[in-house]
Amino acid sequence: MSSIVTNVSEYDALAKERLPKMIYDYYASGAEDQYTLKDNRRAFERIWFRPRILIDVTQVDLTTSILGFKISMPIMVAPTAMQRMAHPEGELATARAVASAKTIMTLSSWATSSVEEVASVGPGIRFFQLYVYKDRSVVAQLVRRAERAGFKAIALTVDTPRLGRREADIKNRFVLPPHLTLKNFEGLDLGKMDKAADSGLASYVAGQIDRSLSWKDVKWLQTITSLPILVKGVLTAEDTRLAIQSGAAGIIVSNHGARQLDYVSATIDALEEVVTAAQGRVPVFLDGGVRRGTDVLKALALGASGVFIGRPVVFSLAVDGEAGVKKVLDMLREELELAMALAGCTSLKEITRSHIKTEHDILRSAARL
Repeated sequence: MSSIVTNVSEYDALAKERLPKMIYDYYASGAEDQYTLKDNRRAFERIWFRPRILIDVTQVDLTTSILGFKISMPIMVAPTAMQRMAHPEGELATARAVASAKTIMTLSSWATSSVEEVASVGPGIRFFQLYVYKDRSVVAQLVRRAERAGFKAIALTVDTPRLGRREADIKNRFVLPPHLTLKNFEGLDLGKMDKAADSGLASYVAGQIDRSLSWKDVKWLQTITSLPILVKGVLTAEDTRLAIQSGAAGIIVSNHGARQLDYVSATIDALEEVVTAAQGRVPVFLDGGVRRGTDVLKALALGASGVFIGRPVVFSLAVDGEAGVKKVLDMLREELELAMALAGCTSLKEITRSHIKTEHDILRSAARL
């Protein structure tokens, strides 16, 4: 199966054939008009390369260090919920694939495998994505369990005080299939999702997730854990500065896969504003729309320290389990290495802003004429 797939995007159509409609739609859809969902991809098409030639590219080094952890490439796995809907082994298959690719996996709070189960697949650098529940003792317990299970950072999702309006989930009356649970919450009687008149997940979020979450809670989190905290869901310079003031160890530029507020910027369009505001004080990562090695190179040229991929992981998992996820990571690694060679970059530190031009650059130079 996996041998005929030649690029990451092909897994989307294959997963659509393979998965029940409710499950495929849950993974694939965005909020409301899905404008930002489309723009997360289209925005990469508005950036062009300025390759440098006649550079010795015999050796191209993709390795990097994230929060002090050495990984094989600047491509990591974003948190995506309920992976056992895609494949019986779910997050465990993903964890094995990511560990064998020597990069970082982020486990969703709403995983269908617990932090302990994921840790039990073997060594690997893993981050834990956190939603803040109204009951803070649940949060403290979860963070402690992630620490004990050897997770190395917390990715705090900050763009979901309420769930975005995902009309496919409303139409399908989305609910977690009855044989699955949100494994991290099983013992707390928060692991089940009730059938609702619209989206079961939207009802769950409305009942459990804390709408009062604010910057003071980022500071509170640092009092209960020594793990570095990445703030996930930043799109503006203003919030970048506040995140750094609040003690964030890093920033993930994300619009939640275009599933929250529609008509926000594509993540690649928001990236440079955030990087400029961060002034090198903390690393900035991009999450959203990455499907090609060239997308990764564009993000790195705009100042990202790395990227996270989400949907390609669940789609490849649905099609070919652990081998599918590994193939996605391998294809992106090979594409990035080739793109770097053709652009004249032999290591990540050689990638600069001058290796690309954006629509804004073109308009600025036209205005000067």
